[in-house]
Amino acid sequence: MLSRFWITAIAGLIACAITTIGIYVINRFADWGKRNMVYFTSFASGVLISVSFMHIIPESMEMSKYAPVFLLIGFFSLYLINRFLKVFVCHGGKCDERAFGIIPALGIGFHSFIDGVIYSITFSVSFLAGGLAALGMILHEFPEGIVTFLLLVKSGFSEKKSSFYAFLAAAVTTPLGVFVSWPFISKLTDPILGILLSLSAGALVYVGATHLLPEVEKESKKYSLLALAAGVMVAVVIIISHG
Repeated sequence: MLSRFWITAIAGLIACAITTIGIYVINRFADWGKRNMVYFTSFASGVLISVSFMHIIPESMEMSKYAPVFLLIGFFSLYLINRFLKVFVCHGGKCDERAFGIIPALGIGFHSFIDGVIYSITFSVSFLAGGLAALGMILHEFPEGIVTFLLLVKSGFSEKKSSFYAFLAAAVTTPLGVFVSWPFISKLTDPILGILLSLSAGALVYVGATHLLPEVEKESKKYSLLALAAGVMVAVVIIISHG
């Protein structure tokens, strides 16, 4: 019989595989994805902001009284990274475009890593708890890979590099979170997990609200609001499945 660790690792690898499939599928239809980039961006904003406010933030605050502080830290950390890229690294508009893809990739990557940590914690409690948590989180792995790839493509990376970087940011980080956190699982108390969740939520809110939505507003496509609403609805489904 498989040990609890290996079942947890398999769950993390399945999440990685589903994200990778999303990257592969959108890579095969990259031209179509580029033409409809504004809708994917709007959809991603709806998912990231809604999941953060309706699920991750309330849960983190239940776990740690310091969650609001680390929520702020998570938000401003990505802002400062963005400013650092533009002020100290960028020397022209092309670099600014690169930051458009790099910042969301960092935020999504950190969030995916925390997903792996959550797998470790829930499976250590029981197989049922881990299975339910995995089912809920796997729902958002496929679109997560798609969105990460498209944002990197739009920011100027080649399709080959975008696939590779999206794989590293959105796919590999989940099983990495499992393998890194498992040896310390007994030390990951609720307050610590609450802090990690609030950091993740702060990063995702920054990506969705101040990084992606302004790009949607520049395009002014008439169906972008429907894409945003679809993202919110998917977030509701994810939250209910976590229930």
